[in-house]
Amino acid sequence: MTSKVVIVGGGVIGSSIAYFLRSADATVDVTVIERDPTYARASSALSAASIRQQFSTALSVQMSLFGIEFLRSIGERLAIGEDKPSIELHEGGYLFLATAAGESILRENHALQTSLGAQIRYMPRDALQAAFPWLNTDDLVAGTYGVSGEGWFDGYGLVQGLRKKSQALGARYVAAEVASVRRDGQRVQQVLTKQGQTFDCDVLVDAAGPWARRIAEMVGIDLPVYARRRSIFNVSSPAKLDKCPLVIDPTGVYFRPEGKTFLCGASPSSGPDPDDLPLDDVDYTIFDDKIWPALAHRVPQFEALRIQNAWSGYYEYNVFDQNAIIGYHPDVENCVFANGFTGHGLQQGPATGRGVAELILHGRFVTLDLSALGFERVLQGRPLVERNVI
Repeated sequence: MTSKVVIVGGGVIGSSIAYFLRSADATVDVTVIERDPTYARASSALSAASIRQQFSTALSVQMSLFGIEFLRSIGERLAIGEDKPSIELHEGGYLFLATAAGESILRENHALQTSLGAQIRYMPRDALQAAFPWLNTDDLVAGTYGVSGEGWFDGYGLVQGLRKKSQALGARYVAAEVASVRRDGQRVQQVLTKQGQTFDCDVLVDAAGPWARRIAEMVGIDLPVYARRRSIFNVSSPAKLDKCPLVIDPTGVYFRPEGKTFLCGASPSSGPDPDDLPLDDVDYTIFDDKIWPALAHRVPQFEALRIQNAWSGYYEYNVFDQNAIIGYHPDVENCVFANGFTGHGLQQGPATGRGVAELILHGRFVTLDLSALGFERVLQGRPLVERNVI
C-alpha cells in the first residue's frame, strides 16, 4: 500500500499528478515540494500556453486529445464549492504550413492524427488562400488546420487551478528547495530540503521540469533532460488577420493572436543550443535574424511590427528524442519520472497526471498506456522521435 508520495515540482505536471492521486484515493499522503510558489520562473507561466493534436506520434496525439477534454471541463473538474476556475480557452486552431519539401511528412502526420480521432483538415494551397487571404501562399503546397480541439489558454490559470484543487483535496504544498535525496539500494527513503525539512516517502516523483536533471542526479540517475531557453515576443501590428489560428511556418517560426497583439517565437536553427542560459535575457537576435523576416514573408501585413514585450522561459528539453519520459526507472523501484516534455508539458499535463497516478496506485497504466514513454527506451537506445517540435 502506497501511503506517502513526495512530488518534487508543483508546476502543471506535479500539480496534475497531485490532483489525480488525491481524486482517486484520499488516503494517499501527497506532499508537493515547490521552491517558487509564485511560479515566476515556471515554464507553465512563461510559455505560449497552447494545445494541439498535430503531432507525429500516436501517444502525443492521444495525450492531447485527453488534454483538450480536460481543459474544456476545467470549471467542473477543478471547482471548489461555487468557485469555478476559468482558463480562457480559445479553440482558434493550429495551422501547419508546408512547402514541397515537407508535404509528404505533413500528409503522413495528418493521416495518423485523423485516424486517432483528431479533427484536422488537410488544405491544399488554393484552400489555404481562400480561408486565410492574408497569407502568402506562393511557396506553399499545403497546410493542416485544427478544426476543433486546438488553440490557446491561460497557462498560469491552469497551474493555479490544479494547485488549489489539489490542496482542497488534501495535498500538502511545501515552499522549499530539495537539497538531497537519501537512497538505500533500489529505493529512495527520504527527501531533504535546504530549509532543514525531511520527508519520508514510499514514492518519489521527479516533476521538477527544467531542473529535473538535478533531482535525478541526487537519486543517482542520468536524466537526458536539460533547460533550454526559448524567447517569446509580443508584437503589435496594424495587420487585420481574420480568423487567425496559431500558425507554424515551414521555417519553424510561429505566431498567434493575443488580444489586439500577436505572440511569436521560434526554435533555434540547427547548431548550438546551450543549456541553462539566464532567463533574465531575451534572444533578440533570433527575432531580428529569423522571426521578423519569416513573418514579413508569410504575412505581408506584418511588414510593420513593433515589439511590445518579450520574455524567456525554459523548455525541459529531452535531448534523446524530444518526447516525455514517464515512469519508474529500473534501478530505483520507487522513483517515478515525469520529465522532458520539450514544450508540450502544459497540454500533456492532464494525461500525465492521470497516468502517473494510475501507475502509483495500481502499478500499471489503466486508461491510456504510456509505457512507450518509459525510461527503458532511453537505456536501450530506442528513440520515439517527435517530428513536430516547435
